[in-house]
This record gives sequence, structure tokens and C-alpha cells, in this order.
Amino acid sequence: MTSVRQMVQPSPIWRWLLLGQLRTFPFRYIFAVLSIAIGIALGFSVHLINASASDAFGDAVRNMSGSSDAQVAGATSLGFDEQLYGQVYNLSEVADVSPVIEMSAVLGESGARVKLLGIDPFRAATITPVLLGRQESSNDQSASRRGDQAALATNIAYLSDAAFASSNAKPGDLLTIRANGQTHDFQVAGDLPGIEAGQSVAVIDIAAAQWHFDRLGVLDRLDIKRSEKATQSSLTRAMQEMLPRDARLSGAENEIQKRTSLSRAYRVNLEMLALVALVTGGFLVYSAQSLSAQKRQQQFALLRILGLQKSSLQHQLLWEGLALGLAGSILGLILGYAFAYLILTIIGSDLGGGYFSGSTGPIDVTISALLVFLGFGIFTAIFGSFAPGRRAAALNPAQAIKTAVDHQEKGKQPIWLPGVALLVVAGGLALLPAVDGLPIFGYLAVAAVLAGAIWLTPWLARGLLTPLSRLSGRGIAFDLAVHHLLRSPSQAAAALGGIVASVGLMIAMVIMVSSFRTSVDNWLESILSADLYVSGGLVETSFDSKQQAEIAGLPDIADAEFSKTINISLDPKQPPVNLTVRPVESSQYDLPLIAVAEQRTAGIPVWISEPAARIYDLQIDQNISLPIGARGTPVYVAGIWSDYARQQGAIVMESEDYTVLTGISARSEIAISLQDPQDISAASERLKAQIRDIAGTEPQMSNAAGIRDIALGLFDRSFAITYGLEAVAIFIGMVGVGATFAAQVGTRVKEFGMLRHIGFGRREIIKMLAYEGLLLGIVGLAAGLLSGFAISQILVHVINPQSFNLTMKTAIPYMLLLGISATLLITSGLTAIFAGRRAAAADALRAVNEDW
Repeated sequence: MTSVRQMVQPSPIWRWLLLGQLRTFPFRYIFAVLSIAIGIALGFSVHLINASASDAFGDAVRNMSGSSDAQVAGATSLGFDEQLYGQVYNLSEVADVSPVIEMSAVLGESGARVKLLGIDPFRAATITPVLLGRQESSNDQSASRRGDQAALATNIAYLSDAAFASSNAKPGDLLTIRANGQTHDFQVAGDLPGIEAGQSVAVIDIAAAQWHFDRLGVLDRLDIKRSEKATQSSLTRAMQEMLPRDARLSGAENEIQKRTSLSRAYRVNLEMLALVALVTGGFLVYSAQSLSAQKRQQQFALLRILGLQKSSLQHQLLWEGLALGLAGSILGLILGYAFAYLILTIIGSDLGGGYFSGSTGPIDVTISALLVFLGFGIFTAIFGSFAPGRRAAALNPAQAIKTAVDHQEKGKQPIWLPGVALLVVAGGLALLPAVDGLPIFGYLAVAAVLAGAIWLTPWLARGLLTPLSRLSGRGIAFDLAVHHLLRSPSQAAAALGGIVASVGLMIAMVIMVSSFRTSVDNWLESILSADLYVSGGLVETSFDSKQQAEIAGLPDIADAEFSKTINISLDPKQPPVNLTVRPVESSQYDLPLIAVAEQRTAGIPVWISEPAARIYDLQIDQNISLPIGARGTPVYVAGIWSDYARQQGAIVMESEDYTVLTGISARSEIAISLQDPQDISAASERLKAQIRDIAGTEPQMSNAAGIRDIALGLFDRSFAITYGLEAVAIFIGMVGVGATFAAQVGTRVKEFGMLRHIGFGRREIIKMLAYEGLLLGIVGLAAGLLSGFAISQILVHVINPQSFNLTMKTAIPYMLLLGISATLLITSGLTAIFAGRRAAAADALRAVNEDW
């Protein structure tokens, strides 16, 4: 007896049982490990890519900031009064100040876009020396560089390596630079060795920047070095007390935080979406472990009789889950790193979002990230093994050693109350607000809906299949299939868990993406009401009052509305919003308003976008202050409009009000209605040439259909990774259906042998299994559709608004859902048939007489 007890101690037994299962049913566990690995690989690769892009952006900002201790930046792209430079310089807490003009610019005929900086080289030498150029001989381009610049002449420019590459310029070339609606030629004197690779920058003298590009009397940035006696806190306090409303205290870390906060919701949603595959993998582990426990119930019963404790039996399946999770997680981490490397090398780091386009850094794998994703995989596998372990431990050894599991379950009613409770909890979680801008409770609500749906699936199966059991004349194979599923709810639950998880999440994502795209399409149709759009805010195009009048009087134009867009900061901790200056109340192009003030209030009205209203908690008729002018400009909210283009928010102001406030009448964009809209192609060519003659620069011109196609193309690009992750979830789900059903069929060898023994033909067995697969597919599809629709409403009305501050209406793609449903049912039936062909081929007498 002692030797027997020693043999069944838990320390060696779990390895013996696991290795035996791996040898007998290798593919069941291989699919479970692969599903965990794919989920971890997708999540880990998205994390690495986003971390690489974010780090690269941070390094670029720090590089441009040099050794400055603080920065003052304009609250708008209009800049601030240059007299602030002297006031800051005279502070006792300040050792030195470097003034900067910063603009977007276009170089030469290539149209290469760069960041154009105007600096004082003597001031920059002590604070931002990375902005100093090195002169290079124009006579011999291969000659060595001759040293650092001492000063910048007013007609020379220095380019970074990226700017040289994009503009095709060479040292000594005369290069045309267009910025702020002005154009001037500069001689390329050399490069900028301190600028990091990938950053496209041009540097000129600050006086030249102010004079040639209409920036007299204003600055965009002050880079500040504090004195030795001052602290960072005292410098911050002194600066905040003196700054006007149109200037903001900033810094490298603040700029990094603003950019990363803008992309954080996008990154988190991608990572959560990537882990959808991991959730599906968890249910495949659950299915594999459930079927394994059912197959081995007589082994477990014998071990219990020989002295193995209940807890040891449950620990057995948990140890198996740990082994599966560890193997899948390690493989997933390796694959995730490989995926990240390939994407960064081939595609780029923005993943369609556009937040870090062009910014790619080295892949930095941290120990914390490895441990977190390793823990995700192990926890998922152990969680999937917990319920099968409890059921195995609860078996009665004396009964289980001779009685099949379906006989033990006969007559038991599925417990539905916990599933309903989970759905109620999900509803409560969906009503809770975001946590620090992230829809944490929304994600928990999705998990609760999914768990509740899976819990209720056996109850739903019994409710759908019971009426079928009362039908007559359907054939023996159909009756046997229905009765088997009814008397074996745990087997049905094991098969359906993976189906419901994959189908539910897949349906939810399909509805969410369809709703988002339909809402964007409808919004574009409403907002693009002009025939032609000119310039689109290009930095090299600007039209003064005289040019506007000439353009409006062209014979092809029935109406022309001029507008302009600048950046404006409402909160130093938030990314700037777009301020669009255009006619509103007198315009023939309406804003897509979703809320409007009941009556006009005295003062300057502005119309804010829905994201701005959500981010800054603004309401109709609320008074706010815009940082236009040293004292700011009080305005009130006259309306809220729908905007899917600017996640950071946007504000619209009447064109006349803006001109009165700033004295600036120049505009950079035109919405044109044609005299003959049917002749849009020919009119576009004529107008392009005429506007070029008036403005002196080549305008960019698009029609509404072209802009709509580009916008939807960008939308599809941004969701390309979503489609890819969705395809992976579908693949895992379909593989899970096949693996689960094949494994389930393997537990019923004796049943098939008995049927063959009493004369039930091989074809009838295959037919019976085809019915079972089809019925399981119908039940899984019903549960998946119901749970998927519920999850989609959480995604559409909770997670997306809390993540991106956008609302949308539900749009259900019926034909796509019909195709998915048909695919699932066909897959279920075919899988059952293929599994049944092998099972039905087993020798009937050997199967019946099997008694180990």
C-alpha cells in the first residue's frame, strides 16, 4: 500500500499524466498552445511597436530642446509678442534665453515638408547647440566640413540629413523656401550634425525668418536656461506669474506627454484588441482541458480510489494549464518580437494611426513588459483550467469508474443565475465613466458580457434543442444527435465556449467598424458640400484680401468662401485644438451641428467640435477664453458640431470676428461652388491655372469625391491592423471549432462501437455527427450573435466615446454577418463529418470490449 501511495503522490504524477496526454492527443494541446502564443505575440508586438515610436518621438523632442530647463511656447500658431523675450531674460531665475521662430515649410520644387526654425546662433550656442549648422564647401561636395558656424547670414540655410534627402538639395544650391504664405530663396550652406536621423529640419537666421515670412514683432518659442541659484520650481513660479494669455510654459517632457496622451487611447485599444485572440485561446484551453478531464474520468477515479486527494486532482489540471500557458507565452514573446521587427522594418511604426508616422526607434524590450505578457498567457491558461479541474475533483470515484459522464449529467438542469448576474454587472459597468481617459470599466463590461454569455450557453442550448427532441419523422441520426447534446451539457459547453468567445468578439468588431465607417462616410457627405476645395491649409498658400476678391470674381466660380486653420492651446496639458476661421451664419455650407444655442448671446460666438466639448467639458452658452492676444479673448459656445477628423478637438470662429481680433485677413483655404458643376474637371484645370497666376504659387485643388475617397482610404488604413487582428481571431475560432469537436468525438469511441455493433451503419454515424456539428454551430452562432451585438453596443457607445471622444450610430452589416454565419455553420458541419469519418472507422467489437 505504501508503494502505491508513493506512486500517486502529486509531485511526479502530474508529469506522467500530462506526457501521456501529449503523446495520445498532441494536436489538441498544440492548438491550445498556439492560440495562447498568437494572442501574446499580437499584443506584445503592438506594445513594442508603439513603445518604439513613442520613444523615438520623445528622443526627437528632447534633441530639439537641447539643454533648456524650460520653454515658453505660443498658445497659438500666431506666436506671442517678442517683447516677452526681454522680460524673461531680465528675471533673476534666468541665466540665458534663446528666441526661436518655428514654422512648417515646403522646400523647392520637390515639395518636401520640413520644420523651419529661425534662431539667434549666439544664444542657441549655449542652450540648443544641436541647431547650429556646419558649413560645407560648395565647390567640392566631397571636401571635409570646415567647422561650426559663428553666425547665420540672412540669406543662408542649413538642412538636416533628412531634409537634404527629401529635397534633393546640395550645399551651395539656391533653395526656395515657402512658409506662412511667403516665399524666399536661400543658399544652402551646410548640414545640421546635431539633428537626429529622420528629422526633417531647416535652420535660418531669426531676423531672416521674421522679415521674409511675415513674422515681424512675434516669436514662437523661448528656450530658457535657469540660473545656478534658481530651482526648477522657482523658475516655473516666476514664469507663470508673468506670462500673457497667448503664451504657455512648456518643455520637452510636457510636449512628449501631450503627444503620447493623444495616442494613448489608440495604443491601448490596439493592445486590447490584440488580446482578443488571447481570450479566445483561453477558451480553447478550457475546451481542451474539459474534454481531457472527460476522457480521463475513469483514470482520475482509479487514482482517487488509490489515495489521490481531491485537491491534488484539481492541482493536476492547473499544473497542466500552467505548462500550456508557459509554453504558449514563451513562444508568443519570441513571435511578438519578430512581428515587431518586421513591421518596423517594412511598414513603419504608426500602425495606421498617424500619431508617430516617420518616427521609428530601436526595439527596447523591458523586463517588466516581458513579465506582464508572460503573466497574461499563464493566467489565461490557468483560468481556462480552473473549472475543468473543479469538475474533475468533484467526481464520485465509485460511480465515475464505471459510468460515462453523459449518464451522470442526465437530468441535470443548467444553472443560469450566475450568467444573468454577470450580464447585470456588465450593464452597471458600462454606465461608469472613464478612468484617466481610458475606458477601463468598458473593457470589464465586455469581459462580463462574454463570461455571462458563455455561462448561459448550456441553458440556451437546452432551450433551443428541447423542442427539436419532440419532433417526429426526422430520422434516427437526427434524434440521436439531439438527445446526445441534451444529455451531455458539459460536453456541449466545452465545445461551445470557444465558439461563443470567437464568434461574439468577431461579430462585435464587425459591427463596431461598420458603425464607425458608416458614421464617417455620412459625416463626410454632409460636410463636403462644395464642388472644389483649394489648398487644404497648405503652408505655402495664402490669399490676401485683394487676391480673395480676384479669385471670387473668376467666371467659373458661383461662390467662394475663404477660411484658415491655426493651432490653439486651451490647456497646456492637452494637445492643441484646431481653430478654423470661416463664415458660419452667412455660409451656404452648414456645419453638422448636433446641439445649438436657443438664442444669440451678446459677445463673440464660437462653435466647438464634439471631441472638444468632451475633453474640456464644455456646454452650450458656456463662456470660455481663447488665448488670442496678450489678455485673451472671451467667447461663448454657440453650438456643438460633429467632427471625426480631429480627435484633439476643433473650434470654428466667424471669419469677420477673427479679422477684427487679430487684424489678419489672409486666408489659406477656399471652398468653391461652380457655375457649372457638371464641368468640374475642365473648370478645375482652368481655376488651378488662374489661381496660380493670382497667388504666385501652385495651389492644391481637390473635389469633394476625391477628398472623401482619400479620407475613407485613411480610415481603412488606420483600421487595417484591426482587420488583421479580426482575421486572426476568426482563424483561431475556426481552428478551435475543429479541434474541440475532433477531441470531443475522440471521447465517444465506445458509443460509436456500440452503435456499429447493433447495426448502425458508418454513414449513419457520420450523419449523426454532422447533425451534432450543425446544431452546435446554430447554438454557438445564436449565443455569439446575441453576445456580439451586446459587446458591439459597449464598443460603439462606451469604449469609443471614452477613448476618442466621438459618438456614432450603430450600423449593422447584414450581408457580412450572413456570410460569417454561413461560414460558421458550414465549418461546424464539415468538421463534424471529417471527425466522424475517423471515429466511424474504428472496429466495433474492439471499442465495445475496451476495458482497461
